[in-house]
Amino acid sequence: MILDGTMISSDRCSDKKTSRKGTEIDKWYSGKAHEHAGLVQGIISPDGVPLWASEVRPGSTHDITAARELVLPALLPWLKVFPCLADSGYEGAGAGVLIPVKKPAEGDLDTDAKCRSMLLRGLHCQGERGFALLKERWRALQHVTVSPAQIGDIVKAALVLTQIEHKMIV
Repeated sequence: MILDGTMISSDRCSDKKTSRKGTEIDKWYSGKAHEHAGLVQGIISPDGVPLWASEVRPGSTHDITAARELVLPALLPWLKVFPCLADSGYEGAGAGVLIPVKKPAEGDLDTDAKCRSMLLRGLHCQGERGFALLKERWRALQHVTVSPAQIGDIVKAALVLTQIEHKMIV
C-alpha cells in the first residue's frame, strides 16, 4: 500500500482562520502549492490504482496532520501485516509507515540507507500515478469551481469511476 496526499485547486475560497502565530490567514491557501486548494489523502495499490480517498482538508494542512486525523487510525491494524510506503512528508507517522531516510546535516548516508531510500522512492512513484489517474482523467478535479469543502465528494466519485475503469468494481 502507498500513502500519499494531493492538492486539488479551487477558486471559491474565503474562509479565514487564526494561525499558530496568532495572525489571520486564509484557511484554504496552500503555501506549498502557492494556490487555494484542498488536501486529500489516499491509499494507492502497489500497481498504482487508487483504493481509498479521505475527506478534504484545507490546503494549509500538512500531510502528516491530515494523515493522523483521517488515515492512520483506520490503517493502524493493517500496518502490522502490510507495510505502507510514504514520502518524507509523513515522517513520524509511526511503525509500519516506511519513509526514505533523510540525509544527515553532516556527512553522508551509508550505502544501505541510500539503497533503501532509492527503493522506497522508486516504489512510491506508484502513489503519484494513482492520484494522476484521478486528477488527469477526470476534468472535474483539474480545477474545482465549487466550494472547496465539496472536493472530497468529487474525489470519491472519481475514485469509484476509476476503479470501475480498472475493473476493480464490476
